[in-house]
Amino acid sequence: MVEIHQKNPMAMCPMASMCKGIAEKPPSLLLLMIPGLVLIVIGVLILLEPKILIWLMAAVAILLGFSLLIIATWVRRMAKQFRSAHG
Repeated sequence: MVEIHQKNPMAMCPMASMCKGIAEKPPSLLLLMIPGLVLIVIGVLILLEPKILIWLMAAVAILLGFSLLIIATWVRRMAKQFRSAHG
Protein backbone atom coordinates (compact mmCIF):
# COMPACT_ATOMS: atom_id res chain seq x y z
CA MET A 1 0.00 0.00 0.00
CA VAL A 2 1.46 3.30 -1.07
CA GLU A 3 0.94 6.30 1.15
CA ILE A 4 1.67 9.81 -0.02
CA HIS A 5 2.46 12.32 2.69
CA GLN A 6 2.50 15.99 1.85
CA LYS A 7 3.08 18.94 4.07
CA ASN A 8 0.41 20.96 2.25
CA PRO A 9 -2.36 18.86 0.64
CA MET A 10 -4.00 22.02 -0.79
CA ALA A 11 -0.94 22.60 -3.00
CA MET A 12 -2.40 20.09 -5.47
CA CYS A 13 -5.71 21.94 -5.82
CA PRO A 14 -5.71 24.50 -8.67
CA MET A 15 -8.48 26.49 -6.98
CA ALA A 16 -6.63 26.69 -3.65
CA SER A 17 -4.94 30.02 -4.35
CA MET A 18 -8.20 31.66 -5.42
CA CYS A 19 -10.10 30.28 -2.44
CA LYS A 20 -7.32 31.38 -0.12
CA GLY A 21 -7.60 34.93 -1.49
CA ILE A 22 -11.37 34.97 -0.98
CA ALA A 23 -11.01 33.64 2.57
CA GLU A 24 -8.41 36.25 3.49
CA LYS A 25 -10.45 39.16 2.08
CA PRO A 26 -14.17 38.34 2.19
CA PRO A 27 -16.55 40.50 0.13
CA SER A 28 -18.23 43.41 1.83
CA LEU A 29 -21.43 42.56 3.71
CA LEU A 30 -23.14 45.44 1.92
CA LEU A 31 -22.50 43.73 -1.43
CA LEU A 32 -24.18 40.62 -0.08
CA MET A 33 -27.22 42.61 1.08
CA ILE A 34 -27.80 44.55 -2.17
CA PRO A 35 -29.75 41.80 -4.05
CA GLY A 36 -32.10 41.33 -1.09
CA LEU A 37 -32.68 45.05 -0.74
CA VAL A 38 -33.37 45.40 -4.47
CA LEU A 39 -35.92 42.58 -4.34
CA ILE A 40 -37.65 44.19 -1.34
CA VAL A 41 -37.85 47.55 -3.13
CA ILE A 42 -39.23 45.90 -6.27
CA GLY A 43 -41.82 44.03 -4.19
CA VAL A 44 -42.97 47.23 -2.48
CA LEU A 45 -43.17 49.03 -5.84
CA ILE A 46 -45.29 46.19 -7.26
CA LEU A 47 -47.63 46.43 -4.27
CA LEU A 48 -47.96 50.20 -4.75
CA GLU A 49 -48.27 50.09 -8.54
CA PRO A 50 -49.19 46.65 -9.95
CA LYS A 51 -48.54 47.82 -13.53
CA ILE A 52 -44.83 47.57 -12.76
CA LEU A 53 -45.19 43.78 -12.65
CA ILE A 54 -46.35 43.77 -16.26
CA TRP A 55 -43.34 45.85 -17.33
CA LEU A 56 -40.97 43.58 -15.39
CA MET A 57 -42.47 40.47 -16.99
CA ALA A 58 -42.14 42.04 -20.44
CA ALA A 59 -38.51 42.97 -19.77
CA VAL A 60 -37.72 39.42 -18.60
CA ALA A 61 -39.43 37.94 -21.68
CA ILE A 62 -37.42 40.21 -23.99
CA LEU A 63 -34.14 39.38 -22.23
CA LEU A 64 -34.86 35.65 -22.36
CA GLY A 65 -35.75 35.92 -26.05
CA PHE A 66 -32.47 37.66 -26.87
CA SER A 67 -30.55 35.17 -24.75
CA LEU A 68 -32.12 32.21 -26.54
CA LEU A 69 -31.35 33.75 -29.94
CA ILE A 70 -27.72 34.28 -28.96
CA ILE A 71 -27.42 30.72 -27.60
CA ALA A 72 -29.06 29.27 -30.74
CA THR A 73 -26.65 31.19 -32.96
CA TRP A 74 -23.69 29.96 -30.90
CA VAL A 75 -24.91 26.33 -31.03
CA ARG A 76 -25.41 26.51 -34.82
CA ARG A 77 -21.91 27.94 -35.25
CA MET A 78 -20.40 25.23 -33.05
CA ALA A 79 -22.32 22.49 -34.93
CA LYS A 80 -21.10 23.86 -38.25
CA GLN A 81 -17.48 23.86 -37.02
CA PHE A 82 -17.90 20.31 -35.66
CA ARG A 83 -19.33 19.06 -38.95
CA SER A 84 -16.55 20.68 -40.98
CA ALA A 85 -13.86 19.28 -38.67
CA HIS A 86 -15.25 15.74 -38.61
CA GLY A 87 -16.41 15.42 -42.15
